[in-house]
Amino acid sequence: MDIQIDTREKQRAIRKIIKTFDENGVKHFSSKLLVGDYMSLDNPRLIIDRKQNLQELCGNVCQQHERFKKELIKAIDAGIQLVILVEHGSDVKNLEDVWFWQNPRKHEVRWRMVNGKREKYVVSAKAVDGKQLYKSMCTIRDRYNVRFEFCEKKDTGKEIMRILSEYGDAK
Repeated sequence: MDIQIDTREKQRAIRKIIKTFDENGVKHFSSKLLVGDYMSLDNPRLIIDRKQNLQELCGNVCQQHERFKKELIKAIDAGIQLVILVEHGSDVKNLEDVWFWQNPRKHEVRWRMVNGKREKYVVSAKAVDGKQLYKSMCTIRDRYNVRFEFCEKKDTGKEIMRILSEYGDAK
């Protein structure tokens, strides 16, 4: 298997992924991809877009919605099956688990002084919660034919190889 890695992937962030590729004899090189971050030369119509956690995905879906939507449309127009691989951790194994995710921005409590008294306040009570993100992800899945996969950071390299080889057989 030969894997193309998008040049916009930060080298510091993908050291362990590259190490996993090397340990498994997977050839890899960096070159700009139309969308996403990882592609097998065996099936250029399947691309993985790696997200470091649900917080990053939430930012893409909510704050950067228009840019993210354009990328999804670009993938569809090019006939690309996009798989979004979220490195969140052991508590999120599938899309349904997102429903129970607690956005740290929504639940972060701080203290401030008001009229000489300490008062509690929530940093961003309007931040998206797991239920809202789950619904958005289901819409993205259905509207843009996107697959969501989840893993722990330590397993990202193995998951990329599994997804690209498993789905690569169904050209």
